[in-house]
Amino acid sequence: MEAQFWHERWEKNQIGFHQTDINVHLQNYWQSLNLPKGSLVFVPLCGKSSDMIWLLEQGYRVLGIELNKIAIRDFFTENNLTPNISTYKNLTCWSMDEIAILCGDFFHLTPEDVQHCTAIYDRASLIALPPAMRIDYVSHITKLFPAQTKALLITFEYPQAEMQGPPFSVTTDEVQQLYQQGFTLQELTCQDILDENPRFQKIGITKLQERVYKLQRK
Repeated sequence: MEAQFWHERWEKNQIGFHQTDINVHLQNYWQSLNLPKGSLVFVPLCGKSSDMIWLLEQGYRVLGIELNKIAIRDFFTENNLTPNISTYKNLTCWSMDEIAILCGDFFHLTPEDVQHCTAIYDRASLIALPPAMRIDYVSHITKLFPAQTKALLITFEYPQAEMQGPPFSVTTDEVQQLYQQGFTLQELTCQDILDENPRFQKIGITKLQERVYKLQRK
């Protein structure tokens, strides 16, 4: 999946993957990470997610990474925020107060870039990527973050043959295989959500589950 795919989605406003509401699992399970207020939370492939506003409102700081500048621009505009725009290495940094979003390729980040982050929030990253890229993604996450880094991961699971992602189906077995070497892993909940998602019903999805995991870097 090339970068151009995502650029075209944002340019054509084909962003059905964007959730306008705060993710309920974030609200219900974030406290399970036991992070002190003021902690810096890394949000990969963040888009213009409203979840970042929720994290700010809870007293956390946020560092996002997003490939497309339209998404970043819209995030600040739609939340009535005026960012400072600067250059950081080979990236553009949009920042205001306790939030900064880097515009660029996640795979170009180095441990130095995220050295102050103590947690990761992944609602839309892993499930946005096809299988081969998921392996590379988790490998890079593992290289970026040191031991004790905590994470909240949210995934979809459905019969993959019934829909061409993204979002992709990521099974529990795959999550275990991807993360077990670098992280401890605990499944917090699994919920059937097909009835709440008519968009997926129209596509022909017959089963849709959302799973939430708590991770900690070994």
